[in-house]
Amino acid sequence: MKFTNGLFKRLRLRESWVIFFILGVVMLNYPFVQIFNRPDMLAGIPMLYLYFMGGWAISIFVIYLFTKALDLPDDRHDEGGHR
Repeated sequence: MKFTNGLFKRLRLRESWVIFFILGVVMLNYPFVQIFNRPDMLAGIPMLYLYFMGGWAISIFVIYLFTKALDLPDDRHDEGGHR
């Protein structure tokens, strides 16, 4: 539980949001899309489709983690709600 609280505290930082956004934009650009744009198939599904669908699922999971991090109580406040 201590590990997840530390992870959630780091995800609350604005820099984390920016880093994940930039990473998502980079992953949708030429070099990465070209790597998976091949005629190869995995289980009958083209690699490019798997790349996009996998990236979509991962981005939803990251957004879920960000929203869970926002729901955590702020450590700067004590039980009385004062700083």
